[in-house]
Amino acid sequence: MHERERWQKILTLVRERGVLRVRDVLSHVSASPATLRRDLVKLEEMGQIKRVHGGLQAVEAAAQTHLATRSFGVSQTLNAERKRAVAKIAADMCKDGDSIIINAGSTTWFMAEFLRDRRMQILTNSVPISHELINTSHNRIVLPGGEVYREQGIILSPFDEDAIQHFTASRMFMSCFAITPMGILEGDPLIARAEAKLLTRAEQLVIVADSSKFNQRGSMAVCPLTRVHTLITDSGAPPQMIEHLKSQGVQVLMADTANTSLSAA
Repeated sequence: MHERERWQKILTLVRERGVLRVRDVLSHVSASPATLRRDLVKLEEMGQIKRVHGGLQAVEAAAQTHLATRSFGVSQTLNAERKRAVAKIAADMCKDGDSIIINAGSTTWFMAEFLRDRRMQILTNSVPISHELINTSHNRIVLPGGEVYREQGIILSPFDEDAIQHFTASRMFMSCFAITPMGILEGDPLIARAEAKLLTRAEQLVIVADSSKFNQRGSMAVCPLTRVHTLITDSGAPPQMIEHLKSQGVQVLMADTANTSLSAA
């Protein structure tokens, strides 16, 4: 079982049951006790679980600052195969020496797996992405200042002047809450504001979004479709919307979830 598949399985189990013994987790995942211990350390550092004597428990939502959107732990378990395929295509667009921005999101989180061998400058406001890349890669990681929202694993800065203003990127890779004819939308105004701010530092915007994002209805606009350079999605995306995106000058790439390959729409 792949590392991220184990993490998704662990998070699903702990959210279903609240508290789990380590030996119960071992019976559900294909891993050695040593590997499982490393998984639990990483998940705790990412704020997704809390380890207790002999087991683990779900992080209490009441103890966390809330945003009007799903928690990172829940989002990363939804449509995981599609998200990973989309993220693989996005990562393939990156090369050594690039300066890029990756926003906080469950689809963009999957990119970290494929960026371990790169040597780039990466600005991200994602706690899980930064943790993954700091520990597994030689990429230079830049974080904005601000408050950490544990449930979503995101850093949101209330300041106009921070590290973001001194970073210039060729591309911003962004996941989102929804894609509609109105543009790229988010479900929370603080997240929408943060993404719009990040976007000012990038030449091109690449949206990484599985096809479920076309069925969502966010309320906060981040940018119009004309600001999007490339959309990477999967074959479940509605054809009418794909044609509309192309009419707005957006390059559309389809990830094959079966083979994790790329095709032009």
